Amino acid sequence: MLAPTRRRTAATPRALGVVLALVAAFAAIPGIALVPGTPLSAQTANAATGLTMTADARYVVDPAKHAVHVAVGLTATNQRTDTKTRRYFFDQAFLAVQPGTTNFKVTSPGATPAVRVQRRTATYTLLRIDFGKQLGSGASRRLNLSFDIVDKGGAPARTTRIGSSLVSFGAWGFGSDGVRGGTVTVVFPAGFSVDVEAAGLGAPTTDAAGTITYRTGQLADPLSFFAYFVADRPGSFTETVLQVPVEGGVIPITLRAWPDDPAWAKRVSSLLYDGLPALASAIGLPWGVEQPLIVEESLSRSASGFAGRYNPPEGRIEIAYYADSFVILHEAAHAWFDGSLVADRWASEGFASWYALQAATTIGAKDARGDVLTKELEAVRIPLNAWGPPGAHERIVEDAEYAAALRVAGLVAERAGAENLAAVWQAVKAGRAPYQPAGAGGALESATAAPDWRGLLDLLEERTGEPFDDLWTAWVVRPEEAPLLARRTTARTAYAELTARAADWRLPRVVRDALRTWQYDQVLELVAGANRALDARDAVSTAAADAGLTPPDRMRTAFEGPAGFDAAVAEADAELATIAAWRDAAAARLVGVGPIEGLGLWSSDPEHALATAAEAFAAGDLRASVEAAAFAKGTWGSAFEVGRNRVIAIVGTLGALLLGGWLAIRWIRDRTVRRRTLVAEG
Repeated sequence: MLAPTRRRTAATPRALGVVLALVAAFAAIPGIALVPGTPLSAQTANAATGLTMTADARYVVDPAKHAVHVAVGLTATNQRTDTKTRRYFFDQAFLAVQPGTTNFKVTSPGATPAVRVQRRTATYTLLRIDFGKQLGSGASRRLNLSFDIVDKGGAPARTTRIGSSLVSFGAWGFGSDGVRGGTVTVVFPAGFSVDVEAAGLGAPTTDAAGTITYRTGQLADPLSFFAYFVADRPGSFTETVLQVPVEGGVIPITLRAWPDDPAWAKRVSSLLYDGLPALASAIGLPWGVEQPLIVEESLSRSASGFAGRYNPPEGRIEIAYYADSFVILHEAAHAWFDGSLVADRWASEGFASWYALQAATTIGAKDARGDVLTKELEAVRIPLNAWGPPGAHERIVEDAEYAAALRVAGLVAERAGAENLAAVWQAVKAGRAPYQPAGAGGALESATAAPDWRGLLDLLEERTGEPFDDLWTAWVVRPEEAPLLARRTTARTAYAELTARAADWRLPRVVRDALRTWQYDQVLELVAGANRALDARDAVSTAAADAGLTPPDRMRTAFEGPAGFDAAVAEADAELATIAAWRDAAAARLVGVGPIEGLGLWSSDPEHALATAAEAFAAGDLRASVEAAAFAKGTWGSAFEVGRNRVIAIVGTLGALLLGGWLAIRWIRDRTVRRRTLVAEG
């Protein structure tokens, strides 16, 4: 089982550092060139004229009002010194605050100051603060400015979101350029889990009521301070149950959204309802998740900025609140590419991305844009086989690998064709290992696990008839793995030639298993052994044909079974010896049988014995065949001697019979004479 697969998005904020990228303009303000119209030019102009300000800013998060209340204690100081002829005073100052802010108020002891918006831009709001009373040379004045950072709604990826479930906003330091001093304090209500990236911000404290407070010390350069906060508050979800119809059934989905974010639930449910059937159709596989699917709104806390995460054992997908259609469909595609279809991370991520784009096109989700392999990313790209688990690489390398994985998946899909690629996934789902025996009438040879980069390459080439090793060389393999591809070509060529030569003889599984595991030294060794066995088969076939015999199946059984090729060769040797015995017997057959040979063959049938030997050979009873052939050969070879002996025996028998007859006749005659003599004398 794989670790939960995750997905990040290049087009939306990715929590912390990713969100910072969207608001980099805010953080970059202290370093920009000072040109008229920028907030810093205004504040620097204040300092350049002798007016300096320090500020203690306090940000208080108010989820119920979807706002952050900001109170800034400003201390304005006139650094100029009056002369006898010139008096210096200030009656106004300019201060840049966050964009989209409102409810500006300012107070000052002993004066009636005023504040108004001088300019609004996408990156700042420039305020003009009228002191209400001149600030004379060497004097300081305390001004209390307040305003609100408000969540006006809009796109999920907006920089500022303030609600009961999620808070995200940027906190600035205020003051004059080059003037040390001022602090920043940020207060969250109880229950929030807060993430922040900021230099100089201390660890948070939590009081008895659970209020969370972040504070800085005195800021050396307040205008360079910027902190972006992302916080969520675990709580109950608003659940929506979906029944998504797909071919062959219905997918039950429980959608869990934050109570104050119904827009997320509406957007995600619509995408899933339309996107899941599109994914199933494109991938070519039915829905395979047994338990109901849970899709849950979340806040990514990964430093590498993942906007989605799929946990196959739990059947739960976490989708960041800011995820776009591409990410949502990508995570949905992980219901298929969950580690059980393909084993390697790059393959799961790449094909999940590619099918997400196909589904987005089908359903018309125009905001779905995949990862683009830019020149910057290409420069840091590593082989996909070197891509480690989430968090193993810098974010730029992660971005490069996601983009490269999508590129490879697209190239594979283009070359394979949609139907052939679907056939690959169907073969994997059916447990069909590559290199099935040709014309196999037996059982399917199953794979024991999801194919890795090697098995995927084999299946792609087998099911599509197209080569893909060039893509593997360019994108997938590490340098030390590249020689395997050359050896693979050699071994596969040898295997193809061997398969053609073997014809209807099926190679034993051990050869195919060696191919499947890329054990190419073993493959070539087995091919050599198989060829020796086939040489022996051909010798047996030729010898049997010349003798008019039918070879038995014993050698084929040994060849195809676990006994091995050496056993097949040994069987061939035994069969050749049996054929030789039969040929010797046949060569002993008599031509032109004379009386004596005929008498020697009387009551014997060597022809029948020879036929019996042929039948026994075809049946695989080599011992009986040899014995019958030996009997036939011996019978023909001894026919003359046996006949001669029989002649002698017959002659001797006849002589004895004649002598016995003569003696008997003589005895009878003599007895008769004696009897007559006795009668005469009597």
